[in-house]
Amino acid sequence: MAAGVSEPLPVALESLHLLAAALLSAERGWPVIPLHPNTKRPAGHPERACPRTGRCVGGHRTPEQRATTDPGLIQTAWANRPYNVGIATGPAGLLVVDLDVPKPEEQEGAPDGATSFKALCERAGQPLPLTYQVRTPSGGSHLYFTAPAGMRLKCSVKRLAPHIDTRAWGGYIVAPGSATEQGAYEVAEAAPVAPLPGWLDALLTERAKPAAAPVPTPVWDGTKAARTALERECVVIRGASEGGPNGRNNTLYRSTCKVARFVAWGHISRPTVEEAIQAAGESTGLPAAECRTTIRSAMEWLIANATPREAV
Repeated sequence: MAAGVSEPLPVALESLHLLAAALLSAERGWPVIPLHPNTKRPAGHPERACPRTGRCVGGHRTPEQRATTDPGLIQTAWANRPYNVGIATGPAGLLVVDLDVPKPEEQEGAPDGATSFKALCERAGQPLPLTYQVRTPSGGSHLYFTAPAGMRLKCSVKRLAPHIDTRAWGGYIVAPGSATEQGAYEVAEAAPVAPLPGWLDALLTERAKPAAAPVPTPVWDGTKAARTALERECVVIRGASEGGPNGRNNTLYRSTCKVARFVAWGHISRPTVEEAIQAAGESTGLPAAECRTTIRSAMEWLIANATPREAV
């Protein structure tokens, strides 16, 4: 038999043994949940199969929500099956540091969680904390700490270092007295549960990111832009006097279209634009009637087909 693997107990004795472990955790104020025998998986139905009856009559209750310290409920749950014992760390007021060992497929010589945690302590200039500790079947450790009052620390994965996870709100750990095919969870250090060290709290607390300074939104002055465009296009029209009648007329049409969009957007009045462009067109030698016809044609087409300002 492999080292650390205990001789299996008869089912009835195993159930009593695990019931005792569940009641002991409950006495310490740590709400418990049943885990499938010889596994780390919570017993009970998943949300997709929730019957919405019993304790779930008001909606599906997660394992964390079902965790209890009620001796009657615990005895009922463990009466007939040798469930392993899970401790809901958040409701228990615990933060448990899970020091794991490298997986077989990982590079040889990779540091385990215990080595990484020791290095963390050294960098912080702190001794290894003395606290309640459980040895896991894989050879890792669970270090129990009381969570800071008034805080809801969440679980973390490798946030502190490789092979170091934490269990708090939203998670659970397997209690001592439970066992899997790998072996048993056993108390390795029966010291009182210590408060979470401040330096660890600082590493685990998700600091709020400072709010980014608002980026000022440029204010688009449509009226100013319209007047600027009108002045620019009048200059363009006057500069077309050497291009011949067709060149002058085409320029007049194109320039009118460029300014007419501002009329369509409501940034400048149509009479203001037509008066200024009419004067520029006549200054090139084009007849007044021809200017009026070209300007009216360009203005009416553009106003009817203008792209909305937001889509420009």
